[in-house]
Amino acid sequence: MQNRFSDKFSGDLSGSDLGISGFYNKTRTVGQGNQSWVLMGILGLGLIGGIGSRLCYLQLSQGAKNRQVAENNRVRTVAKLPVRGNIYDRKGRLLAGNKLSHTIFVWPLATKRENWLTTRHQIAEILDLDEATIQAKVANVSMNSTNRVRIARDLTEAQITRLQESGADKEGIDVDIESVRYYPGGQLAAHVLGYTGEMNDRELTERRSQGYRLGDVTGKMGLESTLESRLRGEWGGTQVEVNGAGRLQQFLGQKVSKPGQDVTVTIDLELQKVAEAAIGKNKAAIVAMDPRTGEILAMASRPAFDPNVLSGRISPAIWKQLQGQDHPFVNRALRPFPPASTFKIVTTTAALESGKFKPDTILQTYPSIRIGGFTFADWNHAGFGPLGFPGALKWSSDTFFYQVGQRVGGPILIDWTRKYGYGKKTGIELPEEAKGLVADDTWKQLNYKMHWSIGDTINMSIGQGFLQATPLQVAGMFAVPANGGYHVQPHLVKDPSKREWRESMNLKPSTIATIRKGLREVVDGGTGAVMNSQTIPQAAGKSGTAEAPPGPSHVWFGSYAPANKPEIVVVAFGEHTGGGGGKTAAPMVLKVMEAYFNGGKPLPTTKEKDGEKPAPKRTRNRR
Repeated sequence: MQNRFSDKFSGDLSGSDLGISGFYNKTRTVGQGNQSWVLMGILGLGLIGGIGSRLCYLQLSQGAKNRQVAENNRVRTVAKLPVRGNIYDRKGRLLAGNKLSHTIFVWPLATKRENWLTTRHQIAEILDLDEATIQAKVANVSMNSTNRVRIARDLTEAQITRLQESGADKEGIDVDIESVRYYPGGQLAAHVLGYTGEMNDRELTERRSQGYRLGDVTGKMGLESTLESRLRGEWGGTQVEVNGAGRLQQFLGQKVSKPGQDVTVTIDLELQKVAEAAIGKNKAAIVAMDPRTGEILAMASRPAFDPNVLSGRISPAIWKQLQGQDHPFVNRALRPFPPASTFKIVTTTAALESGKFKPDTILQTYPSIRIGGFTFADWNHAGFGPLGFPGALKWSSDTFFYQVGQRVGGPILIDWTRKYGYGKKTGIELPEEAKGLVADDTWKQLNYKMHWSIGDTINMSIGQGFLQATPLQVAGMFAVPANGGYHVQPHLVKDPSKREWRESMNLKPSTIATIRKGLREVVDGGTGAVMNSQTIPQAAGKSGTAEAPPGPSHVWFGSYAPANKPEIVVVAFGEHTGGGGGKTAAPMVLKVMEAYFNGGKPLPTTKEKDGEKPAPKRTRNRR
């Protein structure tokens, strides 16, 4: 059957003019004669042309770029840190600079792998380091990396000699000289300046795209952190040639690093010293500011720390000691606390600007007042009789301002609090600044599931309750009456552009005059009589004492001088120091004022020149 089918199929094809043989004989033309050779020639020419054009493109168009890539693969830079920019005070005195330090590096590219364990053990023994710590540092880079890994700084001559004698320095170990951050004042202005340190793994991952690399030292706090881009400079180093396997062949030369920019700040070094000395052993802060420009002349916070210690290797024991119970890294000038009776400046402003009170208003004061079912006492538990706004500021009468707060109301008082800059950051160039708190009905409902009450307004009227403000914000508040009604932005970096750092609050002249009169009376026989000293020009100010259970009270005193033409504002804050603002904080302010005005020398003619004889000092249990 199969054969019959095959024969039939074969016969059908052979018996036709369109059979296979006939078809090829009649229609096939490709491949005959020289056509195959012609086709191969065309394909060959096309291939040669394509390769040639590609070579021309690579050589002529992309030649320079490709040569640079090849050069980069062959020539590498062993990076070296640039010199960090200096920080100077307003008179050109050094606050933060650099010193030379002998530093030990591991250079993986030049390290003999078979000898690494022995070398690591020698380094650990000579420098009294843990081998695991050294290995953890080196593990961050490959053995063919040109990056040097910093192991330790501030090597002694004895350690360097032992490294040389052991031969470890020939096994890919470099002892090099690099600049290390140096703060000649030690703890002086530590919270303003901050400190520097080597980047950890997390920081390196986050900032590698910004050009940072292993071993980079960055600002960790304060101005060192804020001004990092200006201070850091650009890396340099040693250029070396490597082979195809990435191993060192020869040294080619040096690439000079670019130092960081120098920065001048508004701080006065000598005034800063006095401010920190005035704090003594208290947990406290002092801010001195030019109320006309917002320039910070001094910013002190204690306890403090020595940033020099943090520039080198920190052992766990030292770090634990630095993180003591007194929180030395906290800049108390930028942390929020109840502003207490200093806030009565804002309450007075809200009263007079709202039109609910006139500058000559007189109110009776009492031992206590009952409002909303609660009793609110005056601080002296006796009252002061009838007082106007200047007298109420002079004696810091609580019952006077309770009545004012009650009539003004919470919304108006809150609004003026925010106009004075409370509840938001001032914008000073320090990342540690807190914004404080100005509570309102929305905030209280969110946090306490309750509406704002008249009692909240009463507490706020004397600077307590939910209200929280930083000493820097309080200094900004005192600047308003001092400069004639302008809200100023405090700043630390000297600005040569003559930018306008202040904005008018559009206060009535009568409001400013009333507040200034009251603040002057505070010093001239009121709760701040300690400031009525012949060592400074006439001053004005306000005390404050905030209850802070279970510890002693927080205390405040803010002042400006000369009273008739202010050029400096000083605010002192004491955390749980007790004693009252006029008794504990005002003497701190006086010391800074004395240093600012003629180095503390007596000024017997100043008050006479201002047309007023100095008032005698008085003693009393001050608020």
